[in-house]
Amino acid sequence: MQNATPKILHVDDDLDILEISRMALETVGDLAITQCSSGFKAVEIAPEWQPDLFLLDVMMPEIDGIETLQALRKVPGFDETPAIFMTAKSSPDDIEMLMRHGALSVIKKPFDPLTLADEIVELWRNAMKDRAAS
Repeated sequence: MQNATPKILHVDDDLDILEISRMALETVGDLAITQCSSGFKAVEIAPEWQPDLFLLDVMMPEIDGIETLQALRKVPGFDETPAIFMTAKSSPDDIEMLMRHGALSVIKKPFDPLTLADEIVELWRNAMKDRAAS
């Protein structure tokens, strides 16, 4: 395992969600996070930031979360970086579709800011254990 906790690249077009998430992940969870409001910007900053985990909104203008993940997967070094989607659309069909597109997990909006960091770290650590075991 690289680190005990992941460096997170968070992408969401809703500035309120970005702010709440930043407080939840940095202040409550003491995690390293960088954020942007578009998929295009995420692809641009990912090589410099070198995140261990992508946290992606699904519904965004320009390119959505799935397209953003597909673009990030083409950046050298990120073809297997775990991705968690955050969405208000959380029917079983929606979740299944996101999992088929490479999601490690799906976090439903609205999320609990007090448990968000722990949930993300647990998902990431389990993914790293699974990767090490294979």
